Amino acid sequence: MTDLRRRTFLARGMAAAGAAGLTAACSQLPIGKRPPQMYTLTPKSTYPADLPEAPWQLAVERPSAPAGLSSARIAVAREPLTLDYYAGVAWVDDAPNMVQRLLIESFENSNRIIGVGRDGVSFRSDFTLKVELREFQAEYFDGAEIPTINVRVNVKMVQMPQRTITASQGFETKRPAPSNRMSDIVHTFDAALGIVLRDVVVWTLRLS
Repeated sequence: MTDLRRRTFLARGMAAAGAAGLTAACSQLPIGKRPPQMYTLTPKSTYPADLPEAPWQLAVERPSAPAGLSSARIAVAREPLTLDYYAGVAWVDDAPNMVQRLLIESFENSNRIIGVGRDGVSFRSDFTLKVELREFQAEYFDGAEIPTINVRVNVKMVQMPQRTITASQGFETKRPAPSNRMSDIVHTFDAALGIVLRDVVVWTLRLS
């Protein structure tokens, strides 16, 4: 076999092998599957002018939550005893992590606290804020066609290092969405969570 014929034979063989590999790889890809549309929410940045300054450092724990809310999927309830999820959409992080991050940023945006960070980060906190995420879903109760967004948390101030609970408070906001469009639902989540974030920050700083 001449060098030219040998090179042509090898080239055809490599092309055939590559095509076979591409076909096998394509056959493993899910057909009709698209990644979910990702959504995020925003921290609070506006507060009363008379908000006091806190001369202490605060650690914010990752919120505890029921298993159904410890997810990046956007929860929806059509009856009080059921929980489901919107299809094809998700938060950028699971709900407890997202709420923790936004709460820390909201404290930072107040410019009224010496230091705030995640629990477990290497800084010495004077207090720890324990957070429980109890409601974080869109509700279509009583046959409603447009949802009401329900956000409810309970928080406890724990003095360190004694780990003594010094105060506890619940915060809840229910806000109807303007329509059943996903963009309107997410904006309503943002507004409802924003009210709760602001109230938690104000309540916490006024304990000083």
